[in-house]
Amino acid sequence: MLSANFDFGLWMIARLLFLVTSVTALVMAAIAREDAYRAADKKTKSFWLIILGVVVAVNLFIPMLFLSIAGLIASIVFFVDVRPALQQVSGGGRRGGGSSSDGPYGPYNGGR
Repeated sequence: MLSANFDFGLWMIARLLFLVTSVTALVMAAIAREDAYRAADKKTKSFWLIILGVVVAVNLFIPMLFLSIAGLIASIVFFVDVRPALQQVSGGGRRGGGSSSDGPYGPYNGGR
């Protein structure tokens, strides 16, 4: 009895995590500019909105683990590959315009 409740609770936490990840990816894909997708040489904005929208729908309405994991993989691909490329093209990577030798507390001067 306790094991069944634990499994159900673990499955619900996993589904919630999958849903939050996919909704976050969908919102970030919707916020990015269309021309940034073309400049980054990624698929179009509408492609990613359709894929991530389907992932959100699957996570909301179809409780199949295989489909949820496939959707999680699509969301991770967006976060790891597409979003950094969009940020680099859009100039949204680093704030403040520092150089590549800047550390978290300012420029690194080699101990001088």
